[in-house]
Amino acid sequence: MTDQNHHLDTLQDIKQIMERSSRFISLSGLSGIAAGSCALVGAWFANDRIMAYKLETGPNFHADRGEYIFKDNGNLLFNQLFLIAAITFFAAFFLAFTFTYLRSRKTNTPIWGTTARRLMINVIVPMVTGGIFLLALIKNGVYEFTAPGCLVFYGLAVLNASKYTFSETVYLSYSLLLLGIINLWFTEYSIYFWALGFGLFHIVYGTAMWWKHER
Repeated sequence: MTDQNHHLDTLQDIKQIMERSSRFISLSGLSGIAAGSCALVGAWFANDRIMAYKLETGPNFHADRGEYIFKDNGNLLFNQLFLIAAITFFAAFFLAFTFTYLRSRKTNTPIWGTTARRLMINVIVPMVTGGIFLLALIKNGVYEFTAPGCLVFYGLAVLNASKYTFSETVYLSYSLLLLGIINLWFTEYSIYFWALGFGLFHIVYGTAMWWKHER
């Protein structure tokens, strides 16, 4: 029985070594929770600006497919929303990196290596491609697909990343992709889809990952 337990322990050690070499396991569930919390705060500020704009435009307000956001003083509002999105992104990135760094120290796993580089490349390619595509839409005045486009391209980035980190990440990617596709038909509610996808979904995912791998 002792020899059998020893063999099982050895196999478990080999499995952990293989996992460390092929997957980026330093990704912290707290990173997801922090990023989701930042997204919810950002969505709250964005929604507050949108509501203020609706009151300012009064009789000129039109809710056709979300286009009300960009009528009259829409350029000013768009700039404000872009600034909120940028601040939210950098805050979420900073917190996610911080928690991931702390977890890498705890697990004694290098935060930057071959697997991390592969993970980064697979995330950056769809996100940069999506960013260029969305900027082209915005330049041509097609604003209503910005939020669903963000969800779809980010979902693709997460799907690519799932090959190099915890396998459960794939469920987050499918959820984001589905949400983004549904949002294409309900663009007037984009701020709520944004909050649900980038906010609540990340918090649920982060909590599940923390509960399973870190607690």
